[in-house]
Amino acid sequence: MIDQPGPAGSPPDLRGYAEELTAARAEVLAGPSARATRLQAERGKLTARARLDLLFDPGSFREIEGFRRHRATGFGLEDRRPWTDGVLTGWGTVFGRTVFAYAHDFRVFGGSLGEAHAQKIHKVMDLAESAGAPLVSLSDGAGARIQEGVTALAGYGGIFRRNVRCSGVIPQISVMLGPCAGGATYSPALTDFVFMVRGIAQMYITGPDVVRSVTGEEITHDQLGGADVHGTVSGAAGFVYDTEEDCLADVRHLLSMLPSNNRELPPPAPATDSRARRCEPLLDLVPADPNQAYDMRAVIEEIIDDGDLFEVHASWATNIICGLARLDGHVVGIVANQPASYAGVLDIHTSEKAARFVSMCDSFNIPLITMVDVPGFLPGKDQEHGGIIRHGAKLLYAYCNATVPRIQLIVRKAYGGAYIVMDSRSIGADLSFAWPTNEIAVMGAEGAANVVFRREIAAAEDPEAAREHWIKEYRSQLVHPLYAAERGLVDDVIDPADTRAVLIASLEMLRAKHASLPGRKHGNPPA
Repeated sequence: MIDQPGPAGSPPDLRGYAEELTAARAEVLAGPSARATRLQAERGKLTARARLDLLFDPGSFREIEGFRRHRATGFGLEDRRPWTDGVLTGWGTVFGRTVFAYAHDFRVFGGSLGEAHAQKIHKVMDLAESAGAPLVSLSDGAGARIQEGVTALAGYGGIFRRNVRCSGVIPQISVMLGPCAGGATYSPALTDFVFMVRGIAQMYITGPDVVRSVTGEEITHDQLGGADVHGTVSGAAGFVYDTEEDCLADVRHLLSMLPSNNRELPPPAPATDSRARRCEPLLDLVPADPNQAYDMRAVIEEIIDDGDLFEVHASWATNIICGLARLDGHVVGIVANQPASYAGVLDIHTSEKAARFVSMCDSFNIPLITMVDVPGFLPGKDQEHGGIIRHGAKLLYAYCNATVPRIQLIVRKAYGGAYIVMDSRSIGADLSFAWPTNEIAVMGAEGAANVVFRREIAAAEDPEAAREHWIKEYRSQLVHPLYAAERGLVDDVIDPADTRAVLIASLEMLRAKHASLPGRKHGNPPA
């Protein structure tokens, strides 16, 4: 406490008050104890303040409610009332733009959430929404503070409600830098992006002890909910890193590509790559043979500014690529089939991954470029029983609902329902371009010939020769490069080397696009 300075009966001295305030603030900045700070370092983790220093521009972070302390009693809590109550809240700038943040301080009550702790988070979330600025959570907490009972649970409810209210209004980024268990995991699940650091971050609903007692299975914290598990298996984490420094540097990079809120466009950057640059290497990167694999990532990197693709979920559902990039300095979202992984086929996980990304881009006014080389949806009992109909419909719904500029580029094959779902003109793409290698059809020529001409093939003296004949016939009539363009389903067939220039000019024309959806409370997307 700051007591009245000076001898008894002397008039108040403002300088003395200020000196005592400075001393109290120094206690807040120092944290609970040197021992607690040492233990945090021994766990391989930075302190909450060190993390905030990495996130924000130097000297820009402004803390609020640093002197907040809990008012709970019982179980010895009345004798332990540290400053901050285990969470740092405030705002600062990232590349000069306002960003709000809260950071759990594991040194105080293990970063656990109690009533005062939750109220601080509610406050900064409300400020972020009011100011129309992004919110970053640096999570390193042991869950609900058990000694405070139901008030801790109510605190989580307030966070979840605000996560949902801010969804699609301001960017919300969760950075997992420690344990996150039980109901606490639903807050990162409700945000736009989740970052995790290997070795120190875990997320799970029930921990290894509960799993062991219920199922008898022995499993470690990392095996159950570590960064690699969520980055490659569950899809709960969009980005995974080895160090906190690399992680927070990429959080800053992501923020530089996002608008502050849904009323703004993404911030442009000075163009460092010629808009007229011809992409001659594309002519060698993509094989004309529709059955030959290649890396679509290399194609994307040749087209975008400086080859800089910021990919989301790079290690999950790898048969589709989703990422942010710039074209002539302007941010775009890219969705692309990846022939190098499962031939680029659409399945349950790719549909979910792409649908979420499309929806995020639409929320924050990021134009979409969809690069298509897809043989169809993955067949099989597991996919059908797993709900490919529902999950595939999520991607269809996301595209149909998107009002941002949308450009489809058909690189090679586009077969069946997968062609429609990958932002075809029929579901609302503003423009559709195709390379001369495009094959747009209900199915590949080989399969189509076997269905359409099965009688002719069966009756032929040489069925194999007949099959080859009908394959060529089908391809020449229905799958030739200009077929879709002749029917207005493709706006132009372009030289691959001109792709960058065509996309930039098209996006420039569409930048002022305005579209609105029917008046409704909200849609009812597939579950």
